[in-house]
Amino acid sequence: MADERILRLVEVAKMYYQLDYSQQEIAEKLGISRPTVSRLLDQAIQEGVVHIKIINPAEDVQELAMLIKEKFQLKHCIVAQIPEYENELIKEKLGEVSADYLYEIVQSGDTIGITWGTTLYQLVKKLQPKNVKDVTIVQLNGGVSYSESNTYASDIMNGLANSFHTTPHFLPVPAVVDHIVVKQAIVADRHVKKILELGKQANIAIFTVGEPGEQSTLMHAGYFLESDVEILRSNKTVGDICSRFIDIDGQISHEALNDRTIGIELSHLTEKEYGILIAGGNTKIDGIYGALNGRHANVLITDQYTAKALLEMRG
Repeated sequence: MADERILRLVEVAKMYYQLDYSQQEIAEKLGISRPTVSRLLDQAIQEGVVHIKIINPAEDVQELAMLIKEKFQLKHCIVAQIPEYENELIKEKLGEVSADYLYEIVQSGDTIGITWGTTLYQLVKKLQPKNVKDVTIVQLNGGVSYSESNTYASDIMNGLANSFHTTPHFLPVPAVVDHIVVKQAIVADRHVKKILELGKQANIAIFTVGEPGEQSTLMHAGYFLESDVEILRSNKTVGDICSRFIDIDGQISHEALNDRTIGIELSHLTEKEYGILIAGGNTKIDGIYGALNGRHANVLITDQYTAKALLEMRG
């Protein structure tokens, strides 16, 4: 008898929850009253035949953000909800979320250092003007002149400056040069030295992670010697931050190349009040992990798929 009763509960529950019958339709098919159907559905829940689970995506990403924050000892973490793990969608959503976060934290008198890239371009496109005074905008690393890919360096700098009613300070030099003596000559220039010092003093730094290997914008631009490429590969480079290449532990993976790179030092990023890393996507997981391992950022803005992958990784 008990088995028959359970079977009846299962039958009614399947018709209602899986086959999408109305309570009235179930009543007509089974030859019982609609109130009886309602009572049977209530019993199905009470006796564990049916389990109702409500998923709130907002709560899910908040939990992911909390776990990432704890794992990497961050000041803040934001996990954006994206409908599909696709690069353009990721960049657009991260840009939108990052723009809101930057608008919230920027105060009069702040100095903001920023690098370049398509993700940060999306940030600037979404950023709303804010009524603040005496904000300084500075480029953190040299640019790329010979790449077929648009790095949006000038758009990012000008857009950021317009939003905070100020004038940008560009770093009009290559990201990487062929010889250390060339770099020494460039950074000795009074104007370049001033820009680099502003970057060092910035209390807010905004950057992303460049992809490793042949996908790297710098590699496409032809800045590397063949020996550089081999060393980066053999040292298991996972990406770059401000044109400085790192391994999974966040350590510089090619010291000689690093010595030829013009821009902020990674050691200075760790000192920022807000060191904001904005990145997501399958090809950047290792790079983000390396950046967080090296304590080069204290704020991470990413997507839920990347966040889950970061939580699954072990040192």
